[in-house]
Amino acid sequence: MLDATKPRSSIERGFANRYQSHTCGRYDLAHHFLGKPPEIRALFDAFTEMLRESGPVIVLPEKSRIAFQVRMSFAQVTPRQGWLDGHFVLARRAEHKLFPKVETFSPRNHLHTIRLTARADLTPSFRRFAAEAYRVGAQEHLR
Repeated sequence: MLDATKPRSSIERGFANRYQSHTCGRYDLAHHFLGKPPEIRALFDAFTEMLRESGPVIVLPEKSRIAFQVRMSFAQVTPRQGWLDGHFVLARRAEHKLFPKVETFSPRNHLHTIRLTARADLTPSFRRFAAEAYRVGAQEHLR
């Protein structure tokens, strides 16, 4: 069994659904932080620790993003020079100033875009949405 506390490659990634489409490659976290300021890595680490407050998280470095999974992916970030771009997946559409864009894919699949520039962005409201996304990743909304 894979350790949910350690990053793993997308080759080892598990999927919630059989025959789910995907692409594979071997990437590590270092790939995403090459040439980035150390503050961006520190922000990523703070974001990851915040997600782990809800429970075990699988960190999946992929080619263009870093995904976070419980049973299914519920969040992702892409490190940039001065911030982290990413999203949460929620089972409802949540209109909030934290989300510059919300895309609806189905009645229980809503992608909420996020941008983090500093640890101060990890506000109590942001943390509540992160915990809600974690529950979606665990598929608690389907029980």
